[in-house]
Amino acid sequence: MTVQLILTHPGSAHKDDFLACSLLAYLHGVPIQRREPTDEDLANPLICVVDVGSSHDPEQNNFDHHQFPRDAPPLCALSLVLQSIGLYEDALSFCAWLRPAEWLDSLGPNEAAKLMGIPRTALGELNSPLDMTLLNRFAKQAELTPESPIYQVMCMVGEDIVNYVRSLRERLDYLKKHGQYWLIETAGEPIQALFLEKSDTISEDPSFGVNAFIESEGKENEIQALVCPDRRGEGYGLTRYNDSPRLDFTQIESHEDVRFAHKRGFVAKVSATDPTRLKELLESAIVTGGS
Repeated sequence: MTVQLILTHPGSAHKDDFLACSLLAYLHGVPIQRREPTDEDLANPLICVVDVGSSHDPEQNNFDHHQFPRDAPPLCALSLVLQSIGLYEDALSFCAWLRPAEWLDSLGPNEAAKLMGIPRTALGELNSPLDMTLLNRFAKQAELTPESPIYQVMCMVGEDIVNYVRSLRERLDYLKKHGQYWLIETAGEPIQALFLEKSDTISEDPSFGVNAFIESEGKENEIQALVCPDRRGEGYGLTRYNDSPRLDFTQIESHEDVRFAHKRGFVAKVSATDPTRLKELLESAIVTGGS
């Protein structure tokens, strides 16, 4: 089944319909029309009807949420499209912006601000010229074709969301198999580090997904240090996780195999590759009496 058209409502545009259409534009490369749907549109699975039409039927490619009951989970059109392509749960876990987008669109600004723990006025203050320009330009178009600059930007946005979520899932699965937890003994309480061995799989961006992995493992309160391959050359980067005060890498800046230690002590680059030596450097960086 080949999708032929994406259809969304006319008038004001919001982030959820813009992003939902961006995903579908990237996936299908078909025109977007901004108008009210007909019954024939809703019955035609070759037309994706987004954020309008009072129908949620993924098999028919209908993705509206406005007919959901008041006490339904706060889903938006973007949520429904992500569900249809099997990326919703991972996107909810990996994309911190998704839940607030759902709250804002389905619950309104007052409730969204309350759930985010910010003043209502902060929502407007967080808008940027990027938000205003893209949404306004999108809203003014009755139809967007793949030749339109706005359409092309939308495809980039959709591609980046899909690639980020899928690649992060792949990276978390890799880290689950290959990440090693090191326990560095000290005179007081030991510290724990996450170590990643050099690999072609992670060479392009060794630290990608590490924070999300630690959170997914429930170890954000246990890990103090990261030891990841240095993307700029041989050796490793030693980093404080969550800026742990237990480590100060200026304490190892005089070692021969330390190429660089930041003066604020939160990161060091070392030429050492042997795990035993890397553990020694971590131990030497531990702040005596740190907590």
